[in-house]
Amino acid sequence: MAGASASVAVRCGGVYVVIPRKIVNEGGGGYRIIVRVLTDDGCELWTSDTGRGEPILCCHGGPGLWDMFSALDPGSRFRLIRWDQRGGGRSAPRGPYTLARMVADVDAVRARHGLDRVIVLGHSWGAHLGLLYALAHPERVSSLVYVSGVGLGREWHAEFERNFEAALGDRYARWAALRAMDRDEAGERELAVLQWTADFVAHGERYAEEMAIPWFPVNYEANAALGEEMRAVREEDLIEACQALAVPTLIVDGMADTRPRWAVDSLAEALPVVTRVRLSGVGHVPWLEAPDEFRAALLDFLGVVSDKEG
Repeated sequence: MAGASASVAVRCGGVYVVIPRKIVNEGGGGYRIIVRVLTDDGCELWTSDTGRGEPILCCHGGPGLWDMFSALDPGSRFRLIRWDQRGGGRSAPRGPYTLARMVADVDAVRARHGLDRVIVLGHSWGAHLGLLYALAHPERVSSLVYVSGVGLGREWHAEFERNFEAALGDRYARWAALRAMDRDEAGERELAVLQWTADFVAHGERYAEEMAIPWFPVNYEANAALGEEMRAVREEDLIEACQALAVPTLIVDGMADTRPRWAVDSLAEALPVVTRVRLSGVGHVPWLEAPDEFRAALLDFLGVVSDKEG
């Protein structure tokens, strides 16, 4: 894989700041552009721009993780904007870790990539972040794709814990032991991979290993801070806000997800313009476990004929 480095100058606070950009040749005529985005509070974010079609801005799960959409393939009609949220992966390891700051970072990525309006696709925690962004800036979101989110409340968590233990089976004891001990980097990776295996119906070890490449430290500070703030938001307030959201929304549920899908019902009922697709026998990461079904659901929602058919 070959690459060429360049730089771009952007105006920030009345001065121009040089931000590095790298063009990566991925073979087969494909290119990926790596752009460093500087937020208004001086945090540098890693972003990736692939393709030439209609843009989709992706928000990864976590909080405290990094982009895992490398295998997502919506087809040649789309351009994928991927990024690592602040504190995770290749982005700067700094806060503050607040919902308002995360929403502002989404907007910084959108603006830096020259997008007036954009399809926003979020997964798990990233689905909630995408929803919050659409609520804050509906004029900048053409469509919202809410993948494997956990809804607007917290009542689902006890059932999730039972499902998670059942999904791990004999491996649960090792997971619990890892959680309880002081871990080095190898232990951190083993814990994460073991936890992620429960997100799949079959071949969980293989898929979880794919998600861990590349590997970065998990940001537990960001996870705790954002989790605490999310728990403080009343479900009723979110329902009321969603009832006024006119952005067309696709909800994708893997029906074998350990996070119970009824948790998303209040969101689906509140949204005025919503399509819900339930994928049978699919877990928490549908573009890995059922890529053709996921792609078909996405393209159908966006009104696009699949490249395989066209």
